[in-house]
Amino acid sequence: MRHPMFRVALAALAAGVMFGHAPAFAAGDAAKGKIAFTKFGCWQCHGFQGQGSVATSNGKVLAPDPLPWEGFSAFVRTNTVGMPPYSEKILPSGDLEDIYAYLSSVPKPADYKSIPLLNQ
Repeated sequence: MRHPMFRVALAALAAGVMFGHAPAFAAGDAAKGKIAFTKFGCWQCHGFQGQGSVATSNGKVLAPDPLPWEGFSAFVRTNTVGMPPYSEKILPSGDLEDIYAYLSSVPKPADYKSIPLLNQ
């Protein structure tokens, strides 16, 4: 079952698409985002590449393909379940944009068919 904030974020994105609003995301710096992801401790639950973690029940997969920016930022700022909310005082908007750019830059894993050992 998806978290209720996911539904809110998805509804906000759908409304933006329906009414022709462009995402309110200023492109961040993926290299700085990788550093911020570590600095702010995101890796502790989400792994170093946003791949999620079996060590914590809250370590959700964030990358590749993170939530749309509006949902991602709203969840980080207002979440009350599983993860503490990160206000702008704790996590400045520029750092959050950089983290989003980093998560967006994580490549998708190779197709299993391209790995010889898995095709024997």
